[in-house]
Amino acid sequence: MIVKTKKYQLETGTYIKMGLVSILKEQWWVILIALAIMCGYFWIPSIWWIIGALIAYGLYVLFWAIQFTGVTQMEQNKTIFEKMAYEIDSRQILMKINTRQGMPVQWNMIKKAEIRKDAYVLYLSKAQFIHLPFRIFNSENERKFMETILKRKELIK
Repeated sequence: MIVKTKKYQLETGTYIKMGLVSILKEQWWVILIALAIMCGYFWIPSIWWIIGALIAYGLYVLFWAIQFTGVTQMEQNKTIFEKMAYEIDSRQILMKINTRQGMPVQWNMIKKAEIRKDAYVLYLSKAQFIHLPFRIFNSENERKFMETILKRKELIK
């Protein structure tokens, strides 16, 4: 069975927000470093320990926000943000810009997958993912087939 979706365009704002949330979840331990720096207040009482740690963590988040914003501006990544349809089967995901242009993504390229309340998110790397909202599927059976593939490939539990 091949699932053919409706055309969908990933908005740059959605990409930046999802990427930032993903990286902050993955690197949650960075906040522990900021808290450890704040504990310097107990060693030498000064508000600068807290201010410095907050500024450092703010710069860390800003760094990643700039990285994800930069991806949206790069010429070689423009195709990610174009309107495209997907053909999904047990071998691959074919991302089609039109009937002649497309890019296959093999299932072994996908590191992990998430089922959110309104979409499937397939992670290729820290900064690359495929966002498939439920609304682009033509039927409930196609969504269930997609979920079955993800379970078979052991991308979700």
